[in-house]
Amino acid sequence: MMQFFWLYMDEMIGKGISIWMLIQLLVYMSTTLVPLALPLAILLSSIMTFGNMGENFELVAIKSSGISFLRFMRPMLLFIIFISGLAFLFANNVIPVANLKALSLLYDVRNSKPTLNIRPDQFNNDIQGYSIRVGSKDKDGNIIRDVVIYDHTDMMGDNKVVMAKEGQMISSPDKQSLIFKLKDGWQYQEGYENGAHNFTQMRMHFEQWDKVFDLSGFKFTRTNEDMFKNAYQMMNLAQLSESIDSIRHNKNRTSGNVGAYLAPYVTIGSRITNVGRDSSTIYTKLKQNVAVVRKYDSSFLQLIPDSSRATLLQTVQNNIRNVKSLMDVSALDQSLQNENFLKFDIEYHRKFTLSFACILLFLIGAPLGAIIRKGGLGMPLVIAVVFFITFHILNITGEKLAKAESVQVWIGMWMSTFMLLPLAFWLVFAARNDSQVFSKELYVRVWRRIKSVFPAKKVAIA
Repeated sequence: MMQFFWLYMDEMIGKGISIWMLIQLLVYMSTTLVPLALPLAILLSSIMTFGNMGENFELVAIKSSGISFLRFMRPMLLFIIFISGLAFLFANNVIPVANLKALSLLYDVRNSKPTLNIRPDQFNNDIQGYSIRVGSKDKDGNIIRDVVIYDHTDMMGDNKVVMAKEGQMISSPDKQSLIFKLKDGWQYQEGYENGAHNFTQMRMHFEQWDKVFDLSGFKFTRTNEDMFKNAYQMMNLAQLSESIDSIRHNKNRTSGNVGAYLAPYVTIGSRITNVGRDSSTIYTKLKQNVAVVRKYDSSFLQLIPDSSRATLLQTVQNNIRNVKSLMDVSALDQSLQNENFLKFDIEYHRKFTLSFACILLFLIGAPLGAIIRKGGLGMPLVIAVVFFITFHILNITGEKLAKAESVQVWIGMWMSTFMLLPLAFWLVFAARNDSQVFSKELYVRVWRRIKSVFPAKKVAIA
């Protein structure tokens, strides 16, 4: 939450956001952190639980009574699978709605105008069409002096100016207007009337004059949420699957239309007809054209009459430019569709990987706690953070590889699971056999055996 504040603080300060709106934004944003926080919570709690039981020799008593470690883990594993199912339902049904609410609200906050703040001896241009300068303000903030107002509403420059010695700045009861009750001032206006050559200037003195400014543009308004529903963060599994199929169909149609785009420009003696969407036919004909041109080599242009040669070369250049433009547009369209396809496909797999992470980290945390035999928030917390950071780094790396198309999307999104699942099975096997993986005495004995294999040589001193 602090990271969210630091990221968007400069865009929220001075916007007049209410406390209730800020609470809504925090609640919506916090729901998006559940799939990330839940696996960490399961990993830490499993290490603490089994570590505490191992520290109090409860696991030893359970094993001595004939209950194996796997059988003891079974009820907890079933509970974690149930939690993982709830996490999937939460990620599939709740998080898309929360993303829609949060991002649409954040969009409105970022694009809303700041509250009007007129400071002394500074020009204020927040009100559209006006530039206002106030020489000084009293402590109450209402009494203003040495007021200058430039009116640009008619888009004619500084042709309307209002100057006053003092006045009062108040808001209307509905907060939709700002009223300047000016006293002892002058109004200047110049412009053309009844033709471009009839230039007029006007100066008018006033004892008291009320200038009303419209503040409706400063009112916070909500954007229709339907504008954001097509984003991949706001879709559930069924909607993502439908969008992926649509993007895949559009990609195939775009690549198939390339042949139809090139057909009018690929000619040699006669125009190609009936090529339809078959780009392979176009490619074959292009190879034939190149072969014909290479056959004539530099003498090809000699076959063209002098009167038609310049026109032919100009036509060829225009056709090449048109083909290049069509290919650039098609390539850009294909690139954008491929980028959208990757985003939707990654989000599709994310629905499953973050839920399966609960099971994976439990299979790591439970045997790890039984091996280290330490409870509380000391060693278990350190080990949990190390394993979770490793899992998170692998997860982010796999996602970046998938976005860069270095690997298949399913390989990148499941890479952290594939790499840590063998470790989880090895830890379960080690805990089942009471392995001393984290025992200091084990590594001391191994080091002594290594030293015994390579005995130290005795150096004789003369």
